[in-house]
Amino acid sequence: MTASLAMVTQRFLALAAIALAAAGLALLLMWLVRVDFLLWLVAANQWLADVVIYRLGYWGVFALMFIESSFVPFPSEIIIPPAADLARRLPDWNLASVIVLGTAGSLAGALFNYAVALYLGRPLLLKIIDRFGNYMRISRREYDKAEAMFQRHGAISTLAGRLIPGIRQVISLPAGLARMNLALFCLLTALGAGVWVAMLAWLGYWFGGNAEQLAGKLQAYSYGIVAAAVLLVAAYLWVQLKRAKR
Repeated sequence: MTASLAMVTQRFLALAAIALAAAGLALLLMWLVRVDFLLWLVAANQWLADVVIYRLGYWGVFALMFIESSFVPFPSEIIIPPAADLARRLPDWNLASVIVLGTAGSLAGALFNYAVALYLGRPLLLKIIDRFGNYMRISRREYDKAEAMFQRHGAISTLAGRLIPGIRQVISLPAGLARMNLALFCLLTALGAGVWVAMLAWLGYWFGGNAEQLAGKLQAYSYGIVAAAVLLVAAYLWVQLKRAKR
């Protein structure tokens, strides 16, 4: 194995370790939460639907998902399932609009985080590196290399990160710091957020009237989506290692 191949292999193994650690943390958090908390969370589903979501309307769904995806992360489980429950019970609500506006709100919140990281966080980070880089053993050149690496391989992080609870709200920050291609960021964020919102909407539509059943389904499907994100990252890393060996 040549030195360059060894370097590439080490980098991808490091990426794999980070991805697996993040997924493991998400699974641990989900295990700690378990069905009991979810049951308490969705027990107020109908109250939220009738008193909060209905009064706010579709644009309320958009605004709440914007907040959930940006600077005040709170569970999207208390936004989309109640809205989908309204779509089941009321003729002037429909499931497609809930999914579209929920996804759009998530994308808007992610773009807010991206912009904050790009226009405020990145200049501050570079100033810190320039001033204290010698003490932290990191130079501007090394940061540029890390940024270039994220630009090459950050797409998989953005897509998979949107599918993992607890990570989906903050995955936009490194994308903004690394100046990830904006069109690609929007595409992958909308895709990941769309999968998550569609899952919540479908469960809220069919099980919104039964809090216990909805809580169980939310946990089971959340585990499935996290597992799919882990497999997606693993497949990407395997393909990249194969290319590196060639």
